[in-house]
Formats: sequence, C-alpha cells, structure tokens
Amino acid sequence: MQRRIAIQLVALSALPAGAAAHNHSNTCDAPVYLTFDTGHMGIANLVADVLRRQQVRVTFFAANERTQEGDGSLGRYWGPWWKARAAEGHELASHTWDHAYWRGDLPGREPLFRIRPSAGAFAGREFTWTARQYCDNIEQASERLAYYSGKKTLPLFRAPGGKTSPRLLAAAEACGYKHVGWSPAGFLGDELPSDKYPNTVLLERALKHIRAGDILLAHLGIWSRQDPWAPADLEPLIEGLKARGFCFRTLREHPNYAPWIAQHGG
Repeated sequence: MQRRIAIQLVALSALPAGAAAHNHSNTCDAPVYLTFDTGHMGIANLVADVLRRQQVRVTFFAANERTQEGDGSLGRYWGPWWKARAAEGHELASHTWDHAYWRGDLPGREPLFRIRPSAGAFAGREFTWTARQYCDNIEQASERLAYYSGKKTLPLFRAPGGKTSPRLLAAAEACGYKHVGWSPAGFLGDELPSDKYPNTVLLERALKHIRAGDILLAHLGIWSRQDPWAPADLEPLIEGLKARGFCFRTLREHPNYAPWIAQHGG
C-alpha cells in the first residue's frame, strides 16, 4: 500500500504544474474561480509569488494598460511575466487591447457602439465602433498574450468595468468570445478607496459572503488605491477560503464556460 501511494505521488509530481492542479481541483465540491484583471502591474510579482506559494491557479484578463514599469501591461517588458504565468498553469484571456469601455449602443441595422478607451493613444476620447472593430480590439489582446506566453488563450473576454449590452455580447460571441463578469460577493473591493474600505474590512466581507461557484475579481494594481489590496489580503483570503473547504479552479473548468471553450478550441 505504501509503495502504491509513493508511486502515485511520484507520478503526480512529474506532471506539469497546471495538470497537477487540475487533477487536485477535481476532488473539490466547493470551487471558486479567482480572476485578475490588469492594472498598473505594481503588485504583479507579489501576486505571482502568493499564487505559487499557495499552489492556486487563476485566470488573468489582460489589456494593454499603463504600468508603473515598462511599456504597458501587454508590452515587451511584461512578456516574460506572461510566459511564466502560463508555464505555471494559469489561464489567460482578453480584457480588450485598449481597456475599451462600452458607453452605449447606437441605432441602426448593423451593431454600432459608443466606446471610450482608457488606455493607449486615444485614452479618454469617445468613438463609434462597429462590431468588427470591437472584436478586433478583443482579439489584439488575446493574440499578444498568446505570442508572449506560447499558450492559446481562452475564447473568453471581460469588458472593462463589466459594462456591456445584449447587442455587444452578441457581437462578441459572433466572433468567438464569451463574456465573463463576476459574482456580487466576488467583487473583492481593490478598486475602492482605502480610507473607506480598508483591507481588514474587505477581507472580512469576502470571507463572510463568498460561496461555492463564485467568480472572484481583483487587479494587478489600482492607481487610486493608497493601501494596496494585495498582497495584504490575497494570501489571507486564499488561506481563509481553503480553511472553509473551498478550492480554486480556473475558468476553463467553470460549468458555464467549459462547453464554450471546448466548442471554440480553447
């Protein structure tokens, strides 16, 4: 019996990091899905350290946002970072290239949208985009992630701010991308002002309200928050959820998205 267990452990250790995590996660009946959007990337390495230490796999949604270091979160400077995360078994998906906010639908037979990028050369200006232009912006981020990471991205995207319309979602799905929001309890609050929502309050709230199946949202750095949410809350949150019997899965394993991913070659 002991020899059989030893052989199984050796076999498991020989698997790629992502495969080992996938095998372990299938034994859990209370999954949660931790996701990160990009930001100024100032805490990106700290986040990666915590995830590695805790053996947690997450899904990253990336846009080419302005960063504290380098040439944008999808610029050459951060290319090795994305490659390392893919090698660790994390999943990658688009957050639109220009962190492009949907501002409204426009009338007409063909889908037209009011869009305001918050990154890039045209940040802060409002434009009229066709469905094809919006899809191209999703695809640009996805293609850059795949180029740097060497890993096919998920056929998913997250609209900045979670702002969408039925028409926008239909347009994105027509070009192969399904939208991912987050659960109400999964809003971890790292975008909120530190003075009104200190890390202790955010952690307590999350541990109290998160339930199995929730999609959790945090960022790799928020410019406006004075007291960074991570790593202060990240590791205690992971440890606290594990203590309550939760496990962590990527969106590849989410029942609402797994069929779409399989159908669209993710």
